[in-house]
Amino acid sequence: MKQYQFWFVVGSQFLYGPEVLETVAARAAEMAEKLSAVLPYPLVYKVTAKTNQEIADVVKEANYDDFCAGIITWCHTFSPSKMWINGLASLQKPWCHFATQYNREIPNEEINMDFMNLNQAAHGDREHGFIGARLRKARKVVAGYWQDEDVQRRIGDWMKAAVGVAVSKNMKVMRFGDNMREVAVTEGDKVEVQTKLGWQVNTWAVGDLVKVMDAVTEAEIDGLLDTYKASYDFATDDLETVRYQAREEIAMKKMLDAEGCMAFSNTFQDLWGMKQLPGLASQHLMAQGYGYGGEGDWKVSAMTAIMKAMGENGNGASAFMEDYTYHLVKGQEYSLGAHMLEVCPSVAADRPRIEVHPLGIGGREDPARLVFEGKPGDAIVVSLIDIGGRLRLICQDIHCVKPILPMPNLPVARVMWQAEPSLTTGVECWITAGGAHHTVLSYDVTAKQMKDWANMLDIEFVHITKDTTVETLEHDLFLSDLAWKLK
Repeated sequence: MKQYQFWFVVGSQFLYGPEVLETVAARAAEMAEKLSAVLPYPLVYKVTAKTNQEIADVVKEANYDDFCAGIITWCHTFSPSKMWINGLASLQKPWCHFATQYNREIPNEEINMDFMNLNQAAHGDREHGFIGARLRKARKVVAGYWQDEDVQRRIGDWMKAAVGVAVSKNMKVMRFGDNMREVAVTEGDKVEVQTKLGWQVNTWAVGDLVKVMDAVTEAEIDGLLDTYKASYDFATDDLETVRYQAREEIAMKKMLDAEGCMAFSNTFQDLWGMKQLPGLASQHLMAQGYGYGGEGDWKVSAMTAIMKAMGENGNGASAFMEDYTYHLVKGQEYSLGAHMLEVCPSVAADRPRIEVHPLGIGGREDPARLVFEGKPGDAIVVSLIDIGGRLRLICQDIHCVKPILPMPNLPVARVMWQAEPSLTTGVECWITAGGAHHTVLSYDVTAKQMKDWANMLDIEFVHITKDTTVETLEHDLFLSDLAWKLK
């Protein structure tokens, strides 16, 4: 991960004289330093902008700085908004308008016209807000006192979403082979996705992977086995199968890193020259932050990597997921999420076990995989779909639970959850919106953050909550369809 930072650009003007401007600059630097100590990423004070040129210059610099993930603006004094037009019109990074003020209280004895001229963020931020609305620029507005924890948390959440945008703009996905045949939802317009989200999605032949696998040394495999032993329990004596998974992982990682790819996909229908479908190999790569998508699903692989980056420094729990089957007992309705092999161990409640079992699909040798139960807690599941002409991001609130059944003969990682507003209504809403069977499940990233991410990238966002009904969702989707077609 890059060492991302955010730039603090403060608005003022020459009208108030040099002493006021010096005070504004000193306070802005102080605020940036103190906020950096509590925010997830540094806030760097850049300039007290007083002219059109200063604003245009700092925006141009931000646009081309690889480490700048976004700008946060605030107007300490009145800052005439016409001088922001050229800069904001060319802004290509996420923007947060922070409506705050340096002082928490109005000082009864000290307040006079000098104080009013210096401390008029209430005035300046409204002028600044107008030009954002007039330019129709995507922006996050956060209002409140800058030293309050809830305000800092909101800014921090926005920062993580903005980092998700930065990661998206540099996303490269390596597809080992093509998609699973005849599957619709894993398809999509890669040109549109690169235009909109920045993703570079390309294919590498499975035969190329096999060549790299053949060149992996026994010493490299020994080293990775030591890592496996430190992280996971071995519930198998079939070390040769585990070693083969290590060979696959080492080869895939070499290819991913050589091409600068942060996500990958494969399919059991395209395993030319390989003895096993990568199971443990894919799971351990995801544990290191790479995104994955089964059956060639490149969209979910990229989203997994992005959401892992957004949730960095949380509990690391974002994972490729699939709704597999339901428990439909009245009053005990649950979804069971799993996959054939590839669920990230970041969502495990306890130390995962390496096991070897038949796969029953794909016609290859029995693969090693990690088996575990998912941790309980509030989470979301997210699906990015191409509905023809635009992208739609669907997000559903869920509550993960300890599986209510031991399922001793199910040799895969699994997570069980209750969906909002209920299992059946949630399924009806998900299907109505066109949500895929592959998702990213995250305990770290919130629906609000995913909404911010979608807004920054100008794509449709659909949120299924405890208050959603099929009727209201159908109505909202109808209006949204009209609005997006007009855009």
